[in-house]
Amino acid sequence: MAKTIARPRAAPIAERYLAVRRLSDQLVAPLSDADATAQSMDDASPAKWHLAHTTWFFETFVLRDFVTGYRLHDDRFPYLFNSYYDAEGARHARPSRGLLTRPTLDEVKGYRAAVDAALVAALPDLPPAARHLVELGCHHEQQHQELLVTDLLHLFARNPIEPAVWPGARKVPVAMPGPIRWIEGPAGIASVGHGGDGFSFDCEGPRHPVLLHAHAIADRTVTNGEWAAFIADGGYADPRHWLSDGWAWVRAEGVEAPLYWERRDDAWTRFGLDGRRAIDPAAPVTHVSFYEADAYARWAGARLPTEAEWEAAVADEDPLGGNQLDTAGPVEPRPSTGGPAFFGDVWEWTGSAFRPYPGFTAAAGAVGEYNGKFMSGQFVLKGGSCATPRGHLRASYRNFFYPHQRWQFTGVRLAKDL
Repeated sequence: MAKTIARPRAAPIAERYLAVRRLSDQLVAPLSDADATAQSMDDASPAKWHLAHTTWFFETFVLRDFVTGYRLHDDRFPYLFNSYYDAEGARHARPSRGLLTRPTLDEVKGYRAAVDAALVAALPDLPPAARHLVELGCHHEQQHQELLVTDLLHLFARNPIEPAVWPGARKVPVAMPGPIRWIEGPAGIASVGHGGDGFSFDCEGPRHPVLLHAHAIADRTVTNGEWAAFIADGGYADPRHWLSDGWAWVRAEGVEAPLYWERRDDAWTRFGLDGRRAIDPAAPVTHVSFYEADAYARWAGARLPTEAEWEAAVADEDPLGGNQLDTAGPVEPRPSTGGPAFFGDVWEWTGSAFRPYPGFTAAAGAVGEYNGKFMSGQFVLKGGSCATPRGHLRASYRNFFYPHQRWQFTGVRLAKDL
């Protein structure tokens, strides 16, 4: 009997807004003020900052700009909680967000409550442009929910006592999946990008034709057990598998395994949101960089799929399926249960650069800085992860990171030419 998936229904904007905000609050429920304030690296942000920044987005672009007579909750907060919107003026330096011991976590929660009350009260009278910004803000907060989870994982991994964010039950081993099966993809002219029905970020369109060459794509992602074989075969020590930049990165950083892996008692372990445990050989490998993904693909006699190949492969796949974030609690990739599954578990690196589609134009105003100005030096990932809130994904969704980054739940699906 097929497992029933709880599917988010289309909800009125107020209901959707409150549900998104509630999940953020649930994610930080187990945290102390210290947990929520610390910053483990420049690429990560404190949980408290994520809570405040997403609130600043609604306050700034909706309440300030569309509600007559609205007064800012605290006129110091825009400087503290603006992220990268140059049109909004000066801001606190990103690497120093962990120094913001004040406002406290409770004060940030108070800020959220005040903005929530003001926005819900204003919603019935907001014009369509403002309601669209509320919808954008909900998707923006869902992105930050995933970042909050992965930033917490990185932070807790830096603690020598390796505490668990959410203690989990002991894992029950499952059988390794069978060998990868290859799914022949379509060849010829295909259309990719968002078609205009429902919400999308600006970088997902316009929909446009692409030429697909004969190819096949794997029916599942690479597992921890398969990655361990790559390590045992000297994959991290053989420059033949690596791009020049990747090989320089491996040597400079001393990389020998995925992030959070460590050998203990002659066996591989990983640190997760439920603490340190033995790796599950059947689960998807995660926390690997583009450089590692590309090297593994070369070692395996394959390559990474292009963004267009991946998108063409999911024409009949339900983006609400798979292992995604539904509630606060232990979050980790799970072993394949059989059959192709392209959404959830791990973001899948593609071989495609994050560049604008033909005809792309950024939105007017400060929100036009959302994606367009980052279209340089980054690669596209598809499919979402176990930390992506369910209801946030689409086939056209374009995530993007620099090739060395791997603190997200990033994994590998192979492709090959035919």
